[in-house]
Amino acid sequence: MMKMGSSPSRCSFFLFLLLLVALFPSSLSEIRFSEIRNDDRSIVPFDQFGFTHKGRLELSVSKISLSNSNLDLSKVGFCLCTLDSWLHVFQQLEDGEIRCALQSDLVKSVYSFNSLNGKDSFSTLYKEETDADQYNLVFANCHWQQLKVTMDVKSAMYNLEGNSNVRDYLSAGRTILPRVYLLFSLVYFALAALWISVLYKKRQTAFRIHYFMLGVVIFKALNLLCEAEDKSYIKRTGSAHGWDIVFYIFSFLKGISLFTLIVLIGTGWSFLKPFLQDKEKKVLIVVIPLQVIANIAQVVIDENGPYGHDWATWKQVFLLVDVVCCCAVLFPIVWSIKNLREAARTDGKAAVNLMKLTLFRHYYVVVICYIYFTRVVVYALETITSYRYSWTSVVAAELATLAFYVFTGYKFKPEAHNPYFVIDDEEEEAAAEALKLEDEFEL
Repeated sequence: MMKMGSSPSRCSFFLFLLLLVALFPSSLSEIRFSEIRNDDRSIVPFDQFGFTHKGRLELSVSKISLSNSNLDLSKVGFCLCTLDSWLHVFQQLEDGEIRCALQSDLVKSVYSFNSLNGKDSFSTLYKEETDADQYNLVFANCHWQQLKVTMDVKSAMYNLEGNSNVRDYLSAGRTILPRVYLLFSLVYFALAALWISVLYKKRQTAFRIHYFMLGVVIFKALNLLCEAEDKSYIKRTGSAHGWDIVFYIFSFLKGISLFTLIVLIGTGWSFLKPFLQDKEKKVLIVVIPLQVIANIAQVVIDENGPYGHDWATWKQVFLLVDVVCCCAVLFPIVWSIKNLREAARTDGKAAVNLMKLTLFRHYYVVVICYIYFTRVVVYALETITSYRYSWTSVVAAELATLAFYVFTGYKFKPEAHNPYFVIDDEEEEAAAEALKLEDEFEL
C-alpha cells in the first residue's frame, strides 16, 4: 500500500513529473507504443490529451509480468486524471483520506489489474461522454515497494468529429494546427520570393549574408510545411509515418541557421568587416554543437513520451541548452556595440559610427525581446490558457518569429545608399556633440 508519510521525497518526485507533463504538453498525442520493464514506480505518466464529449481511449496491454501476483491487484491499474484532480488526490493521500490513488473518486478508472484473472494481456475502450477536459493517462502502482511491473502498452487517444465516426488523433485545442502551420509556411515562402526579388534588384550591393538570410527563410518555410503535413497525418492516422523524420531534419537546419545568422549579424560580418575574429568563431563553435544536442533531446522527448525514466532529464537538458544558446548569441552583439562605441570616439567619423551603434543597439533589444517572448511569454501562455485554446501559444510564437524575421530583413537589407551610413557634415557634428553629452552624463 502507498503511504505518503513513508516516502515523501519519492511522492514529491512523481508530483513534479506530472507537473512537467502538464506544463509541457506534447504536440503529438498519437498512437503510442510503450515498453515498461521491471518498473517499481508508484506513478508512471503516459500521454496527455484534450478530450471533447466524444473522446475515446483505446488501451491494449500485453506481456504483463508481475513480480508478486499475491498482492491486492485492485490497487494496480490505469486511470485518467486532470492536473487539478491529481493535486487533490495527493492532498487526500497526505491527509489519510485514502491509502491509494486509485481509491479516489477524483480519478477516472480505466482498468484495474484485479480484472486480469490470470491473463497476461487485456484491451479496453474508455469513452468520455460527460466531462470534456484535458487528461493524463497514468499507471498507478500502490504496491511500489513490493511490486515490479513489466508490460507492453499501446494507447490511442482520439476524438470523434461531429456526428461522424471520423477519428481525430490531435488533442482538442490543437486540431487546427495543421492549417496554422500550413498558413505560416505559405507566408514564409512568400517572404522568400520577395527576398529573392530584392536580391535580384540589389545584386550589386548584396553581401553573402543576404543570401544566407534567404537560406534561413527557406529552411523555416520547409520546416513549417513538414510540420503541417506531420500534424495532418497524425490527425488522420495517429502516426507520423516518416514525416517526423523530415520535420526533425528541417527543424535542425532551421535552428542552426537562425542562431548562426544572429551571431553573424551581431559580429557585423559583411556589414562592418568581411571576417570573423577568433572569439566570434568560438561562439559559433559552441552554438552549433549545442543546437545538435538540443535537437537530439527534442527527438528523444517527442518519440519516447513521459513514461520513460529519463524523459524529465532530457526535458531539462533541452531547456538548459536552449537558454545557453540564447545567451551565447547575445555576446557578439555586445562586442559590436562596444567596438563601435570606441570607434566613434577615435576615428573622427562620429556620425557614421553612432548610426551603426544605434542600429546594433536596436537589434540587441529586439533579439532580447524575441528570446524573452518565445521562451517565457509563450510558456506562460501555454500554462494559463485553457486546453481548448492551446493553439494560441503556437500562433503567438510564430507571429513573434515572423516579426523578428521581417525586422531583421528590413533593417539589414542590401542598399546602395544605406540611410544609416550616409551622413552629412551637420549630422556628424550633431552626433559628435551627442556622444560628448552622453559621456558627460555617464560621468
